[in-house]
Amino acid sequence: MHSTPRIVSDVMTHTVAAVGRGAGFKEIVRLLEQWKVSALPVLEGEGRVVGVVSQADLLPKEEFRDSEPDRPVGFGRLADLVKARAVTAGELMTSPAVTVHADATLAAAARTMAHARVKRLPVVDDHGMLQGIVSRADLLKVFLRDDEDIAAEVRDEVVSYLFPAPLTPVHVAVHDGVVRVTGRVRDIALIPVAVRMVRAVEGVVDVECDLTGPQRTPEAY
Repeated sequence: MHSTPRIVSDVMTHTVAAVGRGAGFKEIVRLLEQWKVSALPVLEGEGRVVGVVSQADLLPKEEFRDSEPDRPVGFGRLADLVKARAVTAGELMTSPAVTVHADATLAAAARTMAHARVKRLPVVDDHGMLQGIVSRADLLKVFLRDDEDIAAEVRDEVVSYLFPAPLTPVHVAVHDGVVRVTGRVRDIALIPVAVRMVRAVEGVVDVECDLTGPQRTPEAY
């Protein structure tokens, strides 16, 4: 069973295709095709990440191959025009690179990808040296986690922690990542907390909560 939260080093790819600043345009295209990736880290020295060159950085070369846009359009796309004339990774790359550390949580990596609008992140150490790469597909691997593995973690790390002495047994069932929790507990104030904690378990798709509190006794007349 995996403890939560899982981190980037759990899912990242350690073998990474990369290029130096001086790599030529066609070499970059060949590597992208060979490795079936959409972007490559650009390295200098002993492996420090200084940028990323992506398919998007290469496309202006084809877009402006036989013409240049008129002045109003060109003014708004000066960066693309520069890249259309570029021939090396150092000229083409987006810099500084958006990176992540190996001990970052998968949620943090996903937020970084979303905010930067990128499909993959170079994984670096404290000195910016390349350690691996993590992609959107890598982050989604957590949802391949076995249902019983998820259920066991919910029981051990949520139910037993919040409800050590329930009024009736708290049952946890998981189907295709959807967690259903049922039972009767003493403190209903903890039910929303339980839902948040279950939702935070890696691999959980959704939570269905049917926890209730103590039965009300009839009022005396």
